[in-house]
Amino acid sequence: MMDSKTVVLQKIRNALPAQRERREPEYAAIQRKYLQAGEHDSAHRLALFEQRLRDYDAGLHRCGSSTIAETIAGVLRERQKKSLLVAAEIPVKWLPQNLTFVHNDALTYAEIDHSEGVLTGCATAIASTGTIVLRHSNEAGGRALTLIPDYHLCIVHAEKVVETVPEGLRQMASFAAAAITMISGPSATSDIEMTRIKGVHGPRTLDVILVI
Repeated sequence: MMDSKTVVLQKIRNALPAQRERREPEYAAIQRKYLQAGEHDSAHRLALFEQRLRDYDAGLHRCGSSTIAETIAGVLRERQKKSLLVAAEIPVKWLPQNLTFVHNDALTYAEIDHSEGVLTGCATAIASTGTIVLRHSNEAGGRALTLIPDYHLCIVHAEKVVETVPEGLRQMASFAAAAITMISGPSATSDIEMTRIKGVHGPRTLDVILVI
């Protein structure tokens, strides 16, 4: 004899296919008049993305693909940082030789918390909202890697920047089974007595290197 929880869950499973079949025509009939794709060229799209990042108080740097390591070194020198955590698939050629980069394999939360920060790539980015999308694979590391450290340096390639949210969602559909974090600037909240506090739910400081 099945317990009550099993009975309820089985009823839900049985109902879902019928509900889906009934609702698909309803979903298809919804008028979608909102902007579905960007209307501007690449230069305008990147300028919009940069403006949103500045609005959110993120650090912003531009470089070419051949000078990523040099740019990372310059950013970390400005931030007075000598060591960062780094995900396994970050190319070695991105990493300046005079700094220390520690792979995140099997680090404890305490070890991540005591780090100087983290270096990641990104899966896609949305210009209209200044949003960076992290797919938690070897490229971006586990979710803890991007939420616990107080500093995040993110490499964003220009070809990964789309203009609108619908375009971003279509990009994310290709890795929808993965854990995803969407960030728009450094972590901040005004929930406590309407006082803006940084670093509550993630890194207090975000730097972005836009690779053109």
